[in-house]
Amino acid sequence: MKRYLCEVCGLIYDEADGLPDEGIPPGTPFDELPADWVCPDCGAGKDAFTLQAG
Repeated sequence: MKRYLCEVCGLIYDEADGLPDEGIPPGTPFDELPADWVCPDCGAGKDAFTLQAG
C-alpha cells in the first residue's frame, strides 16, 4: 500500500487506512478515488498529492 502527501496542507492519504470518516474504506488505492475527489482538509485536488517514498 502507498502513501500520498497533500502538498497544500500536509494531509497523508494512506491507502491501507483509507479515510473511513469520508466514506473511503481501508485498502482503497489512491488511483481508484474519483477524479473529482478533493482533500477533506483543504479542498485541493488529487493533482496536489505526491507519492511518498518508503
